[in-house]
Amino acid sequence: MLDTHTHAWTRPTRDHPWVNGPLVETVDEFGVDTVYTAEKLLEDMDAVGVDEAVVVGYPICEWTDNHYTLECVEANDRLSGIVMLDQFADGAADRLRDRMAVEGVLGFRLGAICPYDRMWETFDPSVSWLRESIEETSFWEAARDTDALVQILADIDQLEDVIELVETYPDLRYALDHFCHADPTVPPEESKFGALEALAADEYEVVVKISEVVHRSEAEFPYRDVHDHVRWLLETFGRERIAWGSDFPNVSDEATYEESLRWLEHVDCLSKKDRTWLTGRSFRTVADI
Repeated sequence: MLDTHTHAWTRPTRDHPWVNGPLVETVDEFGVDTVYTAEKLLEDMDAVGVDEAVVVGYPICEWTDNHYTLECVEANDRLSGIVMLDQFADGAADRLRDRMAVEGVLGFRLGAICPYDRMWETFDPSVSWLRESIEETSFWEAARDTDALVQILADIDQLEDVIELVETYPDLRYALDHFCHADPTVPPEESKFGALEALAADEYEVVVKISEVVHRSEAEFPYRDVHDHVRWLLETFGRERIAWGSDFPNVSDEATYEESLRWLEHVDCLSKKDRTWLTGRSFRTVADI
């Protein structure tokens, strides 16, 4: 079993201070220790039977500071990593190549939902810098050359930008986080979430992550208000392109790690084989791990 979306971070130091004030305040509300290391993540994984996990860079330090994500993957065979990169920075292509040279690093994450000048501090679905980044051709060439997975957190209001990126660079592999922040009270076919259907075409390698369900849902466990979105994704993309992720410990303010996994057992359209795909096989196929 593979958890495609977890986080881990270590205590602040002089070289790597915690500078993201809003995130520091949020961490204090979690149901885990304020410092949540890879060792603690692995203990929680063992408790619920998760074999491997992807550690997504945690921007509690300066947001492109990937030192602990790299440490996690270099020290633990059970952990892979997704780093944070600034596509517009000088030398961004070279930095991507350097990060992808580290064994266990799968790709990078783009916070398309974040204002560029307040990256990972707040969300604003009206921002459109992702579309502007399409012109950073040397960066995207480096992504192609290194076979990097492009992981994107975008709102459903930004799906046109995401689609334009994928259509411009169709030979890259993509993972879309957290149901694209869809409203669970609106049926998928009646909302902008339905625009995702354009990315289900066979020529694209796009996996949609049913992650952070605890926060996306407005219901108690097992979060039945998002089940229709899971069913729609299953019908539209097939089980081979849907991947579960817990977003633990971000969701620990409202749920246990076990709850962030076991809700899948209550989605009545999912067979045992479906869940096998969603909890590991689909992401391994797309991410080539």
